[in-house]
Formats: sequence, C-alpha cells, structure tokens
Amino acid sequence: MLLLYKKEMKNHSWDNAKKMMGQPKQFLQALEDFDGKNIEENVLKGLGPILSDPAFTEENMSKKSKAAANLCKWVIATYKFNSIYKKVKPLMESAEGAEKMANEKQEELKVVMEKVRVIVEKVDALRSKLGEAEAAKKRVVDEAEALQEQLDLANRLVGGLADENKRWTENVATFKE
Repeated sequence: MLLLYKKEMKNHSWDNAKKMMGQPKQFLQALEDFDGKNIEENVLKGLGPILSDPAFTEENMSKKSKAAANLCKWVIATYKFNSIYKKVKPLMESAEGAEKMANEKQEELKVVMEKVRVIVEKVDALRSKLGEAEAAKKRVVDEAEALQEQLDLANRLVGGLADENKRWTENVATFKE
C-alpha cells in the first residue's frame, strides 16, 4: 500500500489492504505497471521499518500465505532494485553521454576519412600523371641519345669524307700535273 498509494492512503491497515486487493485484476495491473525507478524518498523511509522487521521475509510470509509471500518478495525486490538503480543511474547517464560522444566522433571520423579518401584519389591521380610524364621523359631522353649517336656518326662520316676529299683533291692535283 505504501509503494502503490504513497500519500493517498494514510491508514495502512489490514482493512484498507483488503480493499486495495479487492479487485485482483486492477491490483495485479498496478503491480505490473509500478515504476520501481522513481520511488520518492519519503516512501523509501516509510518502508525502512517494515523491511527491517525480521518477520518480513518471503519465507516467514509463505508460512501464512503464498500471496503474502509473493507480495513480500515484490516489495523487497522493488526496494533493492530502486537502491541499485539510484547507484547505477549516474553510471548509465555517463555511459550514454560517452556513447553519444563516441557516435559524434565516429561521424567526425567519417567526414575526415572521406576527405582523406578524396586526397588519396588526387595523390594517386598525380602519381599516375607523374608516371606518364616520367615515361614520356624517358622516351625523349632515349630519342635524344639515339639522335646524338646518329649525329656523332654523321660527324665522323663527314670528318672521314673531308679527309678523303683532301686526299682526292691532292691526288687529282698531282694527276693533273
């Protein structure tokens, strides 16, 4: 009664408890719908003396009534759940905050990774152009070397022919004499 009706029922007598449980479907629904996370402090203080009573155990209550034992078990479990929840709630909020931050950082990372991908594509394209330019340079250098060799051969040929021309000119001059 204290958990379900808090301040609404000041008198927590057995007669009032029987009235509360008089409509079983609504009573069970109220138990199922109960929010064990948000129990007011004054209600928890009111439960203190009841829970500290050595007779208030599931085992003792089961000797009198299975229903009473189950209600006792529910009250104890709800009280323990609430005390644990109040300790865990800040940790859960902290974890949610950390998860939110991690998700934000993941989104930022995706943006950065996309930028890196674009830059890598540009670098790859430039490397490809560099490879093409180096290949073209090699072709030009090879062609220049081949032309230089031809020029050297042509110079030697011209030089050789010039010597031959001089010798022929001398032979023809001596022959005319």
